[in-house]
Amino acid sequence: MIHWIHSLVWGPALLGLLLFAGLFFTFQSHGFQFWGIRLWWRATVGSLFAGSKDPNQEEDRDIKENSVNKLQSACTALAATIGTGNIVGVASALTAGGPGAIFWMWVSAGLGMMTAYAETSLGIRYRYRDPAGRWVCGPMVYLERGLKSPGLSLFYGLLCLLASLGMGSMVQSNSAAQTIHYLTGLPPVFCAAVITGVVVFVAWGGTRRVTGVTEKLVPLSAGIYLLFSGAVLFKCRAQVPRAFWEIFQCALFPKSVLGGIGGYGISRSFRYGIARGVFSNEAGLGSLAGLHGATDNTTAEEQGMWAMFEVFFDTIVICTMTALVILCVAGGGRGLAENSYDGAVLTAWCFEEALGEAGQYLVSISMVVFAFATMIAWYYLGRQTLGGVLDWLRKRTGISQKACQRAEALYLILFGYAVFLGCVSGLRAVWELSDIWNGLMAFPNILALLILRRRVPGVRSGDF
Repeated sequence: MIHWIHSLVWGPALLGLLLFAGLFFTFQSHGFQFWGIRLWWRATVGSLFAGSKDPNQEEDRDIKENSVNKLQSACTALAATIGTGNIVGVASALTAGGPGAIFWMWVSAGLGMMTAYAETSLGIRYRYRDPAGRWVCGPMVYLERGLKSPGLSLFYGLLCLLASLGMGSMVQSNSAAQTIHYLTGLPPVFCAAVITGVVVFVAWGGTRRVTGVTEKLVPLSAGIYLLFSGAVLFKCRAQVPRAFWEIFQCALFPKSVLGGIGGYGISRSFRYGIARGVFSNEAGLGSLAGLHGATDNTTAEEQGMWAMFEVFFDTIVICTMTALVILCVAGGGRGLAENSYDGAVLTAWCFEEALGEAGQYLVSISMVVFAFATMIAWYYLGRQTLGGVLDWLRKRTGISQKACQRAEALYLILFGYAVFLGCVSGLRAVWELSDIWNGLMAFPNILALLILRRRVPGVRSGDF
């Protein structure tokens, strides 16, 4: 039954919505993600070198404790999107759809950049502060205040909370625990205790600690992964042009077309790959709007461009580097067809072949770090969403601030328990349930984006 529902949710309807939304906002903005690359690059990565002052220094203490700067929000969003799927999902994409699948992933990500812009900028436009001084933000807010649909708002919030306890905690902790057990031989229960303890410690520190950790962890871990991937590609530099040629050549074959677009929902293998990492940038699900919502001293346009950068970096940069490593080391499409490995094993084997035993350890450690970063980022997103749910209830039932605080403490306990449970149990059903919740999040979100299209800053006129 669960498998049937999973196939139904991640079927052609969801694919069509995601692609249509991306195409719509691409046309409405006159292809801003392409012609405006210098502008959005300068407004995002380029702004980090501008030497501006701390955007939080003029806020009062309560607001400062619940707000983050632009770099922290970007790193937290990247932490949620750059995960084990950048390693596992890309390998599965190649074995299922051939080298051409990567080309269609690029196309899908290119369109998704404008979907990410639309949802994030709308999230900033409609956000507001609750009585405690914290931002209430994300799709829940523009579903209620923009679309005037409190029912859909609550529905989205509950789905997001379920996803945070499934895909955001159990699935990620399971990958991390299995990897640590494989490397060290430590019992799963011990791994579970360590992972849970570290995650809860960071989460207990609230917004400032979570974003502070991601601000340091994400650039370091992504930089190391790119450095070693670059070392492999330099060693195999003679094969790189052939790998690119195969990607474009094989994109003309139907199997490759289905495999690549499957990252958005057609191919059965890629329906799984979306929630597990092929569609790891999450454009269209609304999560980026929640992750960027607490950013101070910013504009809707600027945060939308940060979301575009994150989709670009996650898919076009990280996933492409993984794909090229696999194609160059495995011997292209023919080598993949003759290779019996898949997923993380295939990626680990390629790094080990190129860099020796150190390559295997690199992939394993990268998976652990990526999984940890994803867990704390999803806790942050879940906490943001819970704030929206509690504010929804406060307006209609008059629940007290003390009851809200208890609910937040209970959520942290549940999140910690989900992390621990994920480390010590099998997760086949959790994988599919989490995929279902993620997929269902897209339907109300895309509906809101299309109805509120004229309120997306810059998109209606193409004037950024």
